[in-house]
This record gives sequence, C-alpha cells and structure tokens, in this order.
Amino acid sequence: MSTTWQILTGNLAVVALVMSLWAHFYYRFRDLSALQSRVAFGLTMGLGAVASMLLSIPVNSGAFIDLRSSLIAISGLFGGPVAAIATMAVAGAFRIFAGGAGTINGVAGILLIGAVGLAAHIVVQNRKIGIIDVVLLAAAVCVTLVGSTLVLLSDADGQTLTSIIAPALFLNSCAIIISGLVLLQFERIALERDLLTAALTQTSDYHYVKNSQSQFVIVNRNVAEHHHFSSPAEMIGLTDFQLATQRRAEILFAEEQELVRSGKPVIDKIEQLREGEQERCYSTSKFPLRDGKGEIIGLAGATRDITEQRRVEHELTESRNLLSHAMAGMSDGFAMFGPDGTLLFCNEQYRCLFPLSGPARIPGANIKDILRKVAETEERRILPKEVTDDWIDDAVAHLHQDKDEEINLCDGRWLSLRTRLTTDGKALVVVSDITAMKQAEHSLRELAEQMKNLAETDALTGIVNRRAFDQAVVIELARSTRNRTPLSLLLIDVDRFKAYNDTYGHVAGDECLKAVSDCLRQVVKRRTDVVARFGGEEFVVLLPETDEGAAQALARKFLAGLRALEIPHAGSEFRYVTASVGVSTKQRSSSEVVSSELIKRADDALYDAKRNGRNQISTWSAQKCDERRQKGPSCSR
Repeated sequence: MSTTWQILTGNLAVVALVMSLWAHFYYRFRDLSALQSRVAFGLTMGLGAVASMLLSIPVNSGAFIDLRSSLIAISGLFGGPVAAIATMAVAGAFRIFAGGAGTINGVAGILLIGAVGLAAHIVVQNRKIGIIDVVLLAAAVCVTLVGSTLVLLSDADGQTLTSIIAPALFLNSCAIIISGLVLLQFERIALERDLLTAALTQTSDYHYVKNSQSQFVIVNRNVAEHHHFSSPAEMIGLTDFQLATQRRAEILFAEEQELVRSGKPVIDKIEQLREGEQERCYSTSKFPLRDGKGEIIGLAGATRDITEQRRVEHELTESRNLLSHAMAGMSDGFAMFGPDGTLLFCNEQYRCLFPLSGPARIPGANIKDILRKVAETEERRILPKEVTDDWIDDAVAHLHQDKDEEINLCDGRWLSLRTRLTTDGKALVVVSDITAMKQAEHSLRELAEQMKNLAETDALTGIVNRRAFDQAVVIELARSTRNRTPLSLLLIDVDRFKAYNDTYGHVAGDECLKAVSDCLRQVVKRRTDVVARFGGEEFVVLLPETDEGAAQALARKFLAGLRALEIPHAGSEFRYVTASVGVSTKQRSSSEVVSSELIKRADDALYDAKRNGRNQISTWSAQKCDERRQKGPSCSR
C-alpha cells in the first residue's frame, strides 16, 4: 500500500507539474488565436497524461492505474472539443504505442473520460465555469472509473480494489479539483491583467511603466505611435537613450534614477519640447512602484499633451486682461429704483450714458416717465412703432427681475444693463458702455469668417480648394435632383505640366498654375459657379443649371483664353501651355447621381482628351464608355 500511494502521489505531482507549466506559458499562449490556444492546451494536457501513464501501476496483465483521467477530463471541460480531441489523440497514440493486452480497453477508457469532460463542457458552455462544476466533473469521472473498473477488473480481489483502485479514484478526484482550481485562478488573474493592460494601453494620454533600470516594461498605444513604432510590444526593453537625444536621455535617466533611489514622485512636471517645426507642451507625472516588501522595483509614468490646453488658457488670460483694461476705461452708471419704479439714486455717469433721456433720469422720477422720454427721443433703436401704455406697463413689470440685457442706442453705442434685486425689493441697475466689446465681437466674427474662407481656399491660387468643392458638389447634386435642373462639371488638367516643372522649375510652375486659375476665373463669372483646385495641376469647375452645350462653350472659351496667354512651354508639342478638359453633365431628367460618379465621368472624358492629342475638350457619354470597356479593362484615366 505504501508503494501504491507513493507512486500515485508521484503521479499527482506530475499533474501538478503539468498545470504549473501551463500556468507558466499561459500568457504566451494568450497571444495565439482561440483555436491555437485550445490546441496548445489540449497538447499540454495530452503530454501530461503520457507522463502520468509512464508512472502507472500495473493491476493485472494489460491493466494500469494512473491519473491520466484527470487531465483528459479537465481538457474537455476547459478546452472544449478541440482541446479534448488533441489530448485524447496524444494519450491514445501513446497507449497504442505502449501496447499490451489491455490496449483496446485503455484507449476506450481514454475516449470515455474524454466524453465525460466534453459532456461537462456542453453543460456549462453558456455560462462561466465555477468550482461546483469542477467538483461535479470529479464526481462524474470517479463514477465512470468505478464502473469501468468493475467491468474490466471483475476478477480482481478485494485487496487489489482497496489498496490500488481506491487510492487511484481518490487521487484522480483530487487532481481534477486541484487542476480546476488552478485554471480558474489563472483565468481570473488573466482577466484582471487584461483589464489593467487595456486600461493602461488604451487610455488617451501617454502611459508607461519602467523597471528600476529605466527600461520600458509596458507602454500604451499612444506612446508607441508617438515614437513611430507600429505596436507597443516593439518598445519593451528600450530606454530613452534609443528614443531621444543624448542630452535629454541623460536628464530623464538621472531624474528617474533619483526617483527610484529616493521614492519621491514627480508631479505635473511641465516641459516645452520642439517636435519638428512645432512647440509642444507636456505635463508629466512619475510615481515609484513598490513590491510586497516595500522595495522600489520601477516607476509608472503618465504624460499629457497640454499644448492645446495651454493655448486656450493663454487666450483666456489675454481675453480676460483685454476685458479688464476695457472695463477699466469705461464709465459705469449706477441707478437704484424703488419697488414702485421710482428712481431713488443714480450717478452722473448713468445720466451721461443716456444723453437724450438723461434729463428725465433724476432721483424722484418714475420709470414710466423715463421710458416715455426714451420713446419720444427715439433714443433706442429697437422700439415698437407706437409706444402704448400697455408696452410701458410691460417694461415696468420686467424692471424688477434679475436679468442681463443689451440695448443699442441710436448713436450706435451699445449698453449692457445688469439688473439685480435686493432683499427689500429694490432694483439695482449697473449700466456699462460695451460698444468696444461689441466691436471686438464683430471683429472676431469677421476673423472667424476669414479663417473659414482660408480653410476653404487654395493657398497657391486663391480659388476654392478640394475640401470646399467636395461639399459644394454634394449640395448642388441634391439641388439638381430636387429641382430637376442640369448640372455640369469640367475637369481640367494642364498638359505636360511635369515637363514644365522640370524645364522651368517649381517656382515658374506655381506661377503657371496661378495663371491658369486666373484664366478660369475670368471665364467663369456666375456667383453660383464653383472654380476649385482639384489637386496638383488639375482644376475643376462646377456649373449649376448648365447643360452640356453651355458647359462645352465655356470650356472652349477657357482654352481660347489660355492660348491667348501664350505661356511658353518648350516641353509641349504645342510650344505653349495648354490644357485638356473633360466634361460631364447630369441632365435634368437623370436620376440621382452621386458626386463620385459625376467626377469619374469627367475624369473618363479627360482621359479621352489626353489620349486624342491633348489641348482639346472631350464630353462623357455612356456610348464612349461602353466602347472603351470593350477595348480595355477600365474607363478610368
């Protein structure tokens, strides 16, 4: 009995070793696909079953007792069909290789236990595996082993059953429970690790972890992309000496080593760094990481790009300072009205801010009399045509309310009226001349409009850029479909422009493109038409409510105007700068056409113009496109 327990205990140690090996390589296998991971799990369990069979105890001729069943069952429960098949294949192949009188029974037992494990997997596949499932699996395997043993070893004596088979059943159950607990624990740890890794690697800031030698251990995707790596894994093991200049790397290394030595974190360190032609501002915090004994084993860092935040803060500070200076130069007026609307107090500035109704704004006057004076003198720009007593009563009713309002006076000034009620029902009115502020707002709106125009304008030629054109063509196509009006598009390409650049240089090429765009603007004069730079030496003209004939006429006029410029071009067969034009038209009766199709048609027509000798106009038609398809694989240029 002692020998049996020793051998089976050694068998249990093999099972424990196999589970330890799987736990050791667990995270490596998690990088594999789900199928590959299950195959790896099944093969590992299969090899463990082989190791268990190598330490088996012979019962009689061809019959052996070991703990293979625990690993086969665990493979089926946790790995599913793929893992179970891999485990059974390895274990069964070895049993066949080992041979003996009990080979068939041994293989049958492997398949039977594998079926038990798969049945358990099917039962729990729609929910998370728990410890109770592992215990039930151990019980099911134990029952299966008892049944198969009684069938296969019916002639065994009671001592054999007691001394060998009973310990085997007990230790198989223990092995299943221990293995299940190990796998459940590592699945939980893996989930927690995945959550922490996802939180670290997917956050919007730059997060990283370094060891005590300042080598990167974990970085998030932003850090990898910032340093031009395709994945965070490529940065593992690197230091700042491989990423930054020698001087900056030395500074960072010294800072981090001091943090590791002293344990003092770096909080919100602001750095201004030049990246290419841009100045970027970063806020960095670094904290020491300690092990269970309190020893510092590394550091965690978080860096945030605060360039935009600093810019906004600077602008807010400037705006606040500007407003403070403006307010300092203003003369505010103060007035207090009683609950019945009587003016109790006002200063001279208050009266001066209302030059036409000022004589009526004296202590003792009622707000109704003041409003009548305002109406008589038309001091305010926005007043009803007939100022009635009802309008005045309504204005008086709104006096005793907390409110902010702005009024425009007839002399063009703007006043801000801030009304606040006191606890005893009085109304305190503060009046400020905000004319300068209003003018500033108007200037900012104009500046915003100018910035918008710049964003929609090609910097070289001054015409609309591709982005604005893409927006315009979608709008005009929708309007054309809705109103059943034609819409034409000209796609223009300067002939032999590369040769022009090679001959005369890029500066001359830019001047050439400006001349072409100016020629287009002289020809296309309707405000509804859109002249845009399509890209490189290509231009596009969008012509709402223009049929094919009118579009062709405009294209001919453009080519004539360009020819009249007589821009020399030694690399052209025409000796002057010329252009080719492709025309596509959405007829008024056409069904809805998307912008990409309209542009592609013009591009196909432009291809025909180029192919037929350049310096000409070609119009898209379905017939031409069909003919080209018969000659070649594509209608595209």
